[in-house]
Amino acid sequence: MSAERTVTMGGNPLALSGNELKVGDKAPDFQLVGLDLQPKTLADFSGKVCIISCVPSIDTGVCDTETRRFNVLAGELSDDIEILTVSVDLPFAQKRWCGAAGVDKVTMLSDHMQASFAESYGVLVSDLRILARCVFVIDKEGVVQYIQLVPEIAQEPDYDPVIAAAKELV
Repeated sequence: MSAERTVTMGGNPLALSGNELKVGDKAPDFQLVGLDLQPKTLADFSGKVCIISCVPSIDTGVCDTETRRFNVLAGELSDDIEILTVSVDLPFAQKRWCGAAGVDKVTMLSDHMQASFAESYGVLVSDLRILARCVFVIDKEGVVQYIQLVPEIAQEPDYDPVIAAAKELV
């Protein structure tokens, strides 16, 4: 039996549920909801390197900062790299936030209905029903090539290795 996986929030441990992915695993397919309320799957991004940024809630300071930063970085990357931000926020809230923040280069996706993405990617903080802060890099063939699970939810990820991993795959 494997040890319980945890992250912290304000230093307090929170258990993660779902399947723990490892580098080299086939990325699980997902069905998320876009800002247009239409389903989006991993196949919608086939042929692209995907950076998937998981955030607890777009309406918090760190998630706001992280998503704005990825939006700026997206403008500097090859068209072969797609940055997705996934949260359990409703698409209406994500759309409102994007408009207010001027975020237009990151694809916002919602896992609010069943948290199935969170479960299949192993980033569900089940006690709070939010996603842990984690970044995945998926190659053009749908294989996980990089994972950065941020140990403390209130901290930003280290962007440089994420971008370097994505650029190596183009």
